[in-house]
Amino acid sequence: MDWQRYTLLGGIAAVVLALIYQWNDFQERRAPIPDRETVVREELPTSSPATQTRADNDVPQLEAQSDTAAGKSDAQRKLISVTTDVFDLLIDPRGGDIVKVALRRYEEELHTPDRPLILLNQTRDHTYIAQSGLIGQNGTDSAAGRPLFTVAETKYALKEGQDTLTVDLTLKQGETDITKRFTFHRGDYLIEVTYLVDNRSSEAWSAAMFGQIKRDDQEPPVDVGIGVSPFLGAAMHTTEENYFKQDFEDIAEKPTRETVEGGWVAMVQHYFLSAWIPPQDERNTFELRQLSGGLYRMGFTSPPVAIAPGNQGTLSAAFYAGPKDVYRLEEISPYLDLTVDYGWLWWIAKPLFGVLHFIQSHIASNWGWAIILLTVFIKALLFPLSAAGTKSMARMRKFAPQMKKLQEQYKDNRQKLAEETMKLYRREKINPMGGCLPIMLQMPVFIALYWMLTETVELRHAPWIFWIHDLSAKDPYFILPALMGLSMWFMQKLNPQPTDPTQARIMQLMPVMMTFFFLWFPAGLVLYWIANNLITIAQTWYINKQVDAGKV
Repeated sequence: MDWQRYTLLGGIAAVVLALIYQWNDFQERRAPIPDRETVVREELPTSSPATQTRADNDVPQLEAQSDTAAGKSDAQRKLISVTTDVFDLLIDPRGGDIVKVALRRYEEELHTPDRPLILLNQTRDHTYIAQSGLIGQNGTDSAAGRPLFTVAETKYALKEGQDTLTVDLTLKQGETDITKRFTFHRGDYLIEVTYLVDNRSSEAWSAAMFGQIKRDDQEPPVDVGIGVSPFLGAAMHTTEENYFKQDFEDIAEKPTRETVEGGWVAMVQHYFLSAWIPPQDERNTFELRQLSGGLYRMGFTSPPVAIAPGNQGTLSAAFYAGPKDVYRLEEISPYLDLTVDYGWLWWIAKPLFGVLHFIQSHIASNWGWAIILLTVFIKALLFPLSAAGTKSMARMRKFAPQMKKLQEQYKDNRQKLAEETMKLYRREKINPMGGCLPIMLQMPVFIALYWMLTETVELRHAPWIFWIHDLSAKDPYFILPALMGLSMWFMQKLNPQPTDPTQARIMQLMPVMMTFFFLWFPAGLVLYWIANNLITIAQTWYINKQVDAGKV
């Protein structure tokens, strides 16, 4: 007759063990990384379809190339500043690499509007940049060096009323003029990178475009609590998996190389990502591998493009650097939205986010109230299942005195006790397993909702009411966890209490234990639990009244 209670205890124990495991993993992942004592030297990937890639060189090389690295010295060049409504960005004229990206609409920390979140950056002790170039017969980039572009200005800004900003970097390659163009759009985190080639020579011009993200394994600041260990590493689309991911340790142990139609390659972290998206109508080669100096390459190489003498041509790709916006990522490339990693229950979590997004967009603009309304929606959807379990628990509670009397009467005869207990169950239509299946069926929904709320960038720095200024961070005063524990304790009082003293003590401790774990949970998750508990309390109270009155 204690199957329900054993099931509940087993489920709670599993959650607690999972939280402990996640906490240990979280502590390991946030361990400090030693400072780098030397400036990371320039590395570009070497890759050839016919030869093995060298680990200490990272410019893809199709054929022998000429040295195009000429012009001003590195000390003389000045970085190009680009400002839009969403970006503060720096471009290095040496190679035309994006060496810094600050997201203006996202604060580094709460209430720091003058300090935007820095996604990409290159400093003495941290490297995270986006590189692109041309390789092959007439490529501008090689292991020998990178081209130094010239530019009309060193500061560009998207002006009021302007929807598009173009930044052109130019290069003279013999009789061929090459323009590397960056195109920015208002309100968009997708950057178009295009090479415009004007072949004025008497010979055919040929090269292939590559793009890569070069990064060390340094952890970004993590503002989530216990139980949450966001993925940090590379992801890509392969022929076998729509979403293939590797952390830095996996990349070091087993580099990946794949050629697919279209595709993308991304660097994924909590709430944000950067990604190269080459032309979707071409077969592109993608590669994840470790470089020298503790760096990692996540890049692509497109097929060579030939431009006849006296003709013009283009090579292009797109680079995304911004939030994990599910709907925008869906538009950019197939399966790129899977970088919003909801885990193996994504097929439940994604529809839940769709409902949450709809509620926030059309009913409650505040994300906190949207979470509460989503909880109401889920409870209503699962009401037939949860009601069955609640009715079974209510009947057991109603006839608990009779069960206890039987236990005292047949305490020395377990076989007789079992027979009389089953008679009571049949006579009063009690199903001791009635609450197990509903609880088990609701567990996947809870887990999916847990990861959905954890991965939703819209909750980052989103306020609710009063002291809750960030639903993605823990409650600074621990009021919500205390309310959650109180609601859990009250919910227990409405259910039949265990007759076994040991079980009873464990059940009494559960609200305290869960409150302790929830102290570090993001406020949005705790808010969901409180709303869920309050609705369950109301539902249990109502059904108990119905059972006591003999109406059900």
